Amino acid sequence: MYSDTSKKKLNSPITLSHLQKMKSEGEKFSCLTAYDATFTHIMNEAGIETILVGDSLGMVIQGQDSTLPVTIEEMCYHVRAVKRGNSNAFLLADMPFMSYSKPELALDNAAKLMQAGANMVKLEGGNWLCDTVNLLSQRGIPVCAHLGLTPQAVHKLGGYKVQGKTGSAAEKIRQDSLDLVAAGADILLYECIPTELGKEVTELVSVPTIGIGAGKHTDGQVLVLHDMIGINLGKRPRFVKNFLTDGRSIQESFEAFSQEVKDQSFPSDEHGF
Repeated sequence: MYSDTSKKKLNSPITLSHLQKMKSEGEKFSCLTAYDATFTHIMNEAGIETILVGDSLGMVIQGQDSTLPVTIEEMCYHVRAVKRGNSNAFLLADMPFMSYSKPELALDNAAKLMQAGANMVKLEGGNWLCDTVNLLSQRGIPVCAHLGLTPQAVHKLGGYKVQGKTGSAAEKIRQDSLDLVAAGADILLYECIPTELGKEVTELVSVPTIGIGAGKHTDGQVLVLHDMIGINLGKRPRFVKNFLTDGRSIQESFEAFSQEVKDQSFPSDEHGF
């Protein structure tokens, strides 16, 4: 997957088949958020396999206090920018708040993101999304389903809290995972769930899993770009590590993140729940 040079540059496009093969072989993969062409290009040079154009842009780019104000038009703008800087990474794009409240609406908005350059769309929610996931899958649109802490539901959840801590809550996440995969989800992303639950669901499902605050056992790890280079303006989340240290360049910080994900030194126990 990588060239023989000292750099980690990807030498061929990453596809769902690549990610599925990595899962089956036990090889971890990295994911970072990006919102523009320049950082995306550097991520490609550093060998980051997957890039998420996240609605986190509402907070880190726009200065909003949540992701809720982000629109589909704004997401498409940033997907196009990231696409221009991308050569080989697999691009996921968030579907923003209320852009997939109904299956037909989700199909229209997912089509906009795919036409803007995304390889996959990401939706937040449990098995109530199954009809939507099935419709998108039937129309050839790959889907990542986001479970656990779902930031678009922050007001309903009562804040940014760890999910799946009780037996019933953990079982709900396990069942939602199975239902969403059966409906056609190609990747599952888990945010802020106990490490042991992250291990269980990764072993339970046949598709690749990505974690953020979900322990080291998920197939991939994602961090928000601004968090992992130490420019988070608020309280640093427990699951975040600053990789822009020890005189590293931006690219070297991305390479260090990728390497630590692969050798499973990140996330460590201190970054989990």
